[in-house]
Amino acid sequence: MTRGPRRGVHRPRRPGYSRPVDAGALRTTVGERLRTARTAHGLSVGVLAERAGIGKGSLSEIENGGRNPTLSTLYALADALGVPLSRLLAEHPGAEAGGPGITARLLETTTDELGTVEVYALTLTPEAVHTSPGHGPGVVEHLLVTRGAVRAGRGGHEAHLGTGEATRWHADGEHTYTALDGAPAAAVLVIRTPAPGLRDRTTPPTS
Repeated sequence: MTRGPRRGVHRPRRPGYSRPVDAGALRTTVGERLRTARTAHGLSVGVLAERAGIGKGSLSEIENGGRNPTLSTLYALADALGVPLSRLLAEHPGAEAGGPGITARLLETTTDELGTVEVYALTLTPEAVHTSPGHGPGVVEHLLVTRGAVRAGRGGHEAHLGTGEATRWHADGEHTYTALDGAPAAAVLVIRTPAPGLRDRTTPPTS
């Protein structure tokens, strides 16, 4: 006979990030979040598309839920709007975005008066270099390798990391992620974005 939980015993719910978000639902959510952010900034589709460096038609398709944007496209749009990537993913644990050499799954996001902290699980495919554009001022990325070997960091200053090793960098410039040794790699990425009023006072980290 199956017994229910005893009184006073709290059974934690299964973490949301263990359940990937339905791709169709995510497309719709991203489109809605993107349109809301764009209109809040008073931008037309054409202006946002130009700032993000993507086609106007492509942006319209994304807003209407008709296209799966790549991780690079989402970052370009988030940066053009001045919002964290997780804002476009509706802060939904389990939401995934990918591109050549990389898949990022959102695990958690928190926001307070100091800014936003996003936590992602990264999966990197062998020898494919993923290049990310620079983000806003004061943004810092922390990377912990949980499986395999990875080269990551600001362009020209990447660190070579093995399992259990970590690095961090100021992410206002182009940076890359690459799985090494011909094998897939996994890592946890933490992105800290300071609140707008604190960005100019943020001190770049030392590696």
